[in-house]
Amino acid sequence: MLQTLLTSLESIVPIVVMIAAGFFMARMKWIDEKFGSACSKFILNLALPCYMIWNLMENFDRNSLIALAGGLLVPFVTKGVTYLLSIPVSNVMQIPRSRKGTFRSIFFCSNTIFVGLPINLELFGPKSVPYVLLYYIVNTAFFWTLGNYEISCDGAPDTKVPLLSKATAKKLLSPALIGFLIGIVLILLKVKLPAYATDTLRYLGNPTTPLALIFIGLTLTTIPLCQLKLNREMVAILLARFVLSPALVILAIHFIPIPRLMAQVFIIQSAMPAMTNTSIVAKEYGADYKFASVATVITTLACIVAIPLLMTVIH
Repeated sequence: MLQTLLTSLESIVPIVVMIAAGFFMARMKWIDEKFGSACSKFILNLALPCYMIWNLMENFDRNSLIALAGGLLVPFVTKGVTYLLSIPVSNVMQIPRSRKGTFRSIFFCSNTIFVGLPINLELFGPKSVPYVLLYYIVNTAFFWTLGNYEISCDGAPDTKVPLLSKATAKKLLSPALIGFLIGIVLILLKVKLPAYATDTLRYLGNPTTPLALIFIGLTLTTIPLCQLKLNREMVAILLARFVLSPALVILAIHFIPIPRLMAQVFIIQSAMPAMTNTSIVAKEYGADYKFASVATVITTLACIVAIPLLMTVIH
C-alpha cells in the first residue's frame, strides 16, 4: 500500500509542477487572461480533437472499439444517482436560492478534460484516453442539460432555460466529441492515414496536457486567498467530489463488468474538481459565480491530495 501511495505521488508531481508553472507565470505577469482564453480555445478546438483522432487510431482496432460502448452505462448511472442525491442535500442544508443550482451542478459534474485528461495520462498512459473521453461525453451531457438548467434557476426568473434546446445540442457537439467520432469512423472503415497525417495530429495534440495544466495554474490566481474558506457548503462539495462520486463508481462496477483500465479511469474521472465552465455559466445567468469560482479553486487544490489516496484505494 505504501509503495502504491508513493508511486501515485510521483505521478502527481509533474502535474503539480505544471500547475505551479502556470500559477507563477501568471503572478509574474508573463501570462494573463487573454493568454488563458487563447489557450482554452486552442486546446478545446484544435489540440484535443487532433489528439483524440491520433490516440484512437494508435491504440484501438474495430473489435476493441466496439467493446468501449458498454462502458457508457457506468458514468451515466452514477452521474444520475449523484444528481438525484444533490437535490435533498441542497434542500436539507438550506443552500440559498442564488447558488442552490450551482451547488448541485458542482456536486455531480467534474472537470474531466483540463484536469482529468492530464492526470489520467500520468497515471495510466495514452491507452486511458478513450476511456477518459467516454466519461467526458456523459459528464458534458449532464452538465449542459441538468447542470445548465439548475444554474439558470439561480438567476432572475427570466434567465431560466429549458432542459433541452438547440443551444444545448450545439454545446454537446463539441470539437473534442467531433474528433472522437471522426476517429471512430476511420477505425470502423479501416482507414489507414499516411504517416505525415498521423504525425501532424500527434504534434498538434501533444501540447494538450501541459497547456491545460498551465491554464489551471492561471485560473488559481484569479481568486484571492482570503476567499478560500472551508465552510459547510465547501465541505459537502469536497465529500461529494472525492468520496461519494468515486464510491458510486466502485459500487457500479461490481454490477456492470468493464475492463480494469476503464474502471480505474472512471473512478479517477469521478473524483475530479469542479468544472471551470461552472463559474462562466453562473455569471451569464446572474447566479453566484463567485461561489462557483471559489469551489473550482478549492476542489482543484484538494484534488492534488485526493488522487494519490484514491489510487491507493483502487489498488
